[in-house]
Amino acid sequence: MQGLAEHEKLADRVKITQKDLEQDGFSKNPFFHSIIAEVPEYHKTKEGHTKIGYALYFYSYSSWKGRAIYMEDLYVMPEFRGKGIGKALMRKVAQVTGPGCRLNFTILNWNKSSLDFYPNQGCFDVKADLGYHYMICEGEVLQHVAQP
Repeated sequence: MQGLAEHEKLADRVKITQKDLEQDGFSKNPFFHSIIAEVPEYHKTKEGHTKIGYALYFYSYSSWKGRAIYMEDLYVMPEFRGKGIGKALMRKVAQVTGPGCRLNFTILNWNKSSLDFYPNQGCFDVKADLGYHYMICEGEVLQHVAQP
């Protein structure tokens, strides 16, 4: 996850801990699910990693379309890109969605490789098509909104 944050030039915004991830993703009622891409030992990275990519997703719901999955992250280490690993991770997430579901995710404006990759998979940009914007409310602002 740190590799993705560094790739997106947002490493300073990572606040989650390993304990948070363990609790939120691997408890009896997980908040998220993940799929890990792993290579054999003989293909490990210079740093010794065998886990070279992941997809993180959670269940969602559309009031217009019904069941959905939101894919928060799809990441493959740079040296393993272009080998079909990202496509395989996305395929696994798509298999989880099942028929009648939809898969939602966001892409940073500057991420040209992702902006090229997803449309090649048949995905479309909702903002361009429907004019939606993705909004966030967090921290003190969210606490203020929650006040009676």
